[in-house]
Amino acid sequence: MPTVALLAAGHLLHFELAVAYEIFGNPPREAADAWYDVLLCGPGPLRVGPFLVEPDHGLERLADADTVIVPACADVDEPPPAEVVEAVRAAHAAGARVASLCTGAFVLGAAGLLDGRRATTHWAHAAELSARHPLAVVDPDVLYTDNGSVLTAAGKAAAVDLCLHLVHLDHGAAIANSVARRLVMPPHRPGGQAQFVATPVQSSGDHTLSQLLAWVQQRLDQPLTVTDLARRANTSPRHLGRQFRSVLGQSPIQWLLTQRVRRAQELLESTDESVEAIAVATGMGTATTLRRQFKRVVGVPPASYRHSFRSARPA
Repeated sequence: MPTVALLAAGHLLHFELAVAYEIFGNPPREAADAWYDVLLCGPGPLRVGPFLVEPDHGLERLADADTVIVPACADVDEPPPAEVVEAVRAAHAAGARVASLCTGAFVLGAAGLLDGRRATTHWAHAAELSARHPLAVVDPDVLYTDNGSVLTAAGKAAAVDLCLHLVHLDHGAAIANSVARRLVMPPHRPGGQAQFVATPVQSSGDHTLSQLLAWVQQRLDQPLTVTDLARRANTSPRHLGRQFRSVLGQSPIQWLLTQRVRRAQELLESTDESVEAIAVATGMGTATTLRRQFKRVVGVPPASYRHSFRSARPA
């Protein structure tokens, strides 16, 4: 029977810990005899949100587990406890598969497990994770990453996706789908699907591009080019590219296309406009172009996004 150790230490968020315990600690009838032995491991009692949690094993038991789950940290500004980081590092060195949920990735980063590996976390903290652990390849636009022995999930619902992914790996699709049905969830989503967020845009502030970004945001329906942006900024396209990479970490055209897609998301959620009309309103020109770029950035077609995330409006 494989062992799953849930880390209960530091300042944790209760949702991710509860999700992991629900999935790995509650066997479906079809796999009851070969399910997981779940260990709640930590240095002592702790408060997780409104709940008092008392681990039944010490941190040293992480090294005996087949899989270690590191739930979300409530405060990423506070470094994870050294004893927790060392226990996670030792567990991985002993052969454990280590998976973080949401901001639990900061614990993996502190343990050196993200160096040279693709990782993700909640989109709001992805830039900080990348800055703090520059050897990690942080991807803020996916639900989860799987590097074999090191896995990371984005925020909240993506924690469910990663846990179901682990069940899928260990027990197959049928069992994973059975667990998903019990949770009244769709079958687990592929990790490469984008986080459904409207990434904040630095359209204000004191950086060198703030006025230009605000100007572009008001003109996304126009066929702007990098040359147009450079002319507005009174600089050359090459220098503008260097500024964009320095401030935003991407090229001007990448940023512009992403903003067009984000605007399309807003219109799909809040209007009844056709995909063709939204393509024109976001400067994409044609529905074909919008569908291609939307699928590239968000991970699903516009119609699927509208169906899932349509804002409720009074009749």
